[in-house]
This record gives sequence, structure tokens and C-alpha cells, in this order.
Amino acid sequence: MLRFFPQKNKYIQEEGEFEFQKELPVPKHIAIIMDGNGRWAQNRRLPRVAGHKEGMETVKKITKHASHLGVQVLTLYAFSTENWKRPTEEVDFLMQLPVDFFDTFVPELIKENVRVNVMGYQEFLPKHTQDAVERAMAQTKDNTGMILNFALNYGSRAEIVSAVKAVYQEVSEQSGDIETINEEMIANHLMTGFLPTELRDPELLIRTSGEERISNFLLWQIAYSELFFTDALWPDFNESLLETSIASFQNRDRRFGGLKNKEEKK
Repeated sequence: MLRFFPQKNKYIQEEGEFEFQKELPVPKHIAIIMDGNGRWAQNRRLPRVAGHKEGMETVKKITKHASHLGVQVLTLYAFSTENWKRPTEEVDFLMQLPVDFFDTFVPELIKENVRVNVMGYQEFLPKHTQDAVERAMAQTKDNTGMILNFALNYGSRAEIVSAVKAVYQEVSEQSGDIETINEEMIANHLMTGFLPTELRDPELLIRTSGEERISNFLLWQIAYSELFFTDALWPDFNESLLETSIASFQNRDRRFGGLKNKEEKK
């Protein structure tokens, strides 16, 4: 857990501060649960929507910095299938955010060679939100750099159910042999299936705001992801904290259920 120490005016890992190493690999795919916008606003006696607006400014900063660091896919949890339960005024504001965000940020994304993708149940979004999403993806489709992948009206359990239905239909129409179903087939039908196989699963999952749960996000894809939790509220998350998160990843011993070398097998 990354915690803020006022006396040092910096965020520090409980087990020791990590320093980002440029010469070490960075995660090819980073996923972020952007949490804490509402609390950020409430702490300043502002309406919750002010936190969401400030959070979009953080998205811009983190997107550009992640791209500069060599991250190939940045997946951001923007709106879940459960977020419709929030007050109507807040939901309406959140549905307008992509419109304002893309209309102002797409020129910068084109300059940065970043391609936009949006995954989720877009058919249930308001028409103006759908139009903004489709416009951003079309305008950046020829970019060859980092993929900025928004999870919008996304829920992992629903995603898995949809994938299972698609797999069932595919098998029924082809061989009908249940033994042909495997992990690769299921992964192909998940919403990250548009990515190359080696980029579909995040190597690093970050959650801001001090909460330590996954909240129905990429449940299949994060089976072997490194998890990083920070007390920083999303509007306060900055380039330095992103590097600290990556530094933590660089210090992990990733074994994927196996042993790393012959000495460990003895």
C-alpha cells in the first residue's frame, strides 16, 4: 500500500520506497481503477461532479506519461455497469464527460500517436455519448502508438457471460464438440480480444483511493496481474505516482505459479 507522509510530502510504500528504473522493463499493459473523484471533491466541499471533471485532467496527464514511458496499452475503468445506480445528476454528468473529454483531447492524442478504444456495452449509452466514442475511435484509428482503452459501461461478470454465450454459439455452429472449448477461445470472445494475445492481460493493475478490491474489473484478465493499491485519490494521482507504481512492478518476482530458477527447485 502506498501511503502519504505529510512530513515528507510524498507517497511512500510501507515496506520501503521504490525508485523507478528507466533501464528496467515497464508493463506492456497497465489497467487502472480510477477511484476517489467524489471524495476528492467532498474534501474540498465541492460537488462530486467537480471531482469527476478534475479526474479527466488526470487521465490526460497519465495517458501522455504512460505513452512516453513505453506502455503499450492503458485500460481505464471509466464507468461500470453498476454505476447507473448513482444519482441521475451525477450519471448525466458522467455521460457528458466523454463528449467534452474527446472533443478537447483527441487532437493531443493524435499528436501523441495514441489510439482510442472503448470496450463495454456501448449500446446502452446515451446517443451523444456513443457518438463521441465512435468519433474518437475513428479519428485515432490510424495511430500506431499506445492504445488508450476505456472501459465504459463495463462489468467483468457480464463480459464473461457474454463470452460464454458467444463460445456456445460458435461451438454449436461448428463442431458441436465441447472439448474444443479452451482458454484461448474464451479469451478471444472477451472485450480485450481485439488486442494481440500478448497484450490482452494487464501486467499491472493500479487502484487509487485506498480501497483494496477489484470491483468487477477484468476478472479473467488479471489472473496473474501484479496489484498496486495507493491511498492517493484519482485527481491527485500524478506522473510521479505512476512511476512509483511501475517501480513496484519492477521489484516484483513474477513466477506465474512456477519457480524462477534451478536453485529454487532444490
